[in-house]
Amino acid sequence: MNIERHTLSKELPEFKDKIHELKMSDRHFSKLFDEYHDVDNAVIRIEDGVEHSSDDYLESLKKQRLHLKDQLFAMLKQAK
Repeated sequence: MNIERHTLSKELPEFKDKIHELKMSDRHFSKLFDEYHDVDNAVIRIEDGVEHSSDDYLESLKKQRLHLKDQLFAMLKQAK
C-alpha cells in the first residue's frame, strides 16, 4: 500500500523557500519541523501496516500532526 506523505513543503508549497530559511535560522521552527516530520512518519508506518496501533492512537497522531502544521503555518505567515 502506498500512503501519501504529508511533507510540509508539499502541504504548503508556496512557503518552500521560507521553510528552508526558517529551518536554518530559527531553532524553535526547526524543532517543530522535525517533530512534524517524525509524527508524519509514524502515521505513515501505521497506515502502511509496518506498525500496529489502535485507531485512537492513530487519530491522536493525526491530530498532533495537524496541530504542528498549524503552528508552523502561523510562523511562516508571520515571517513573510
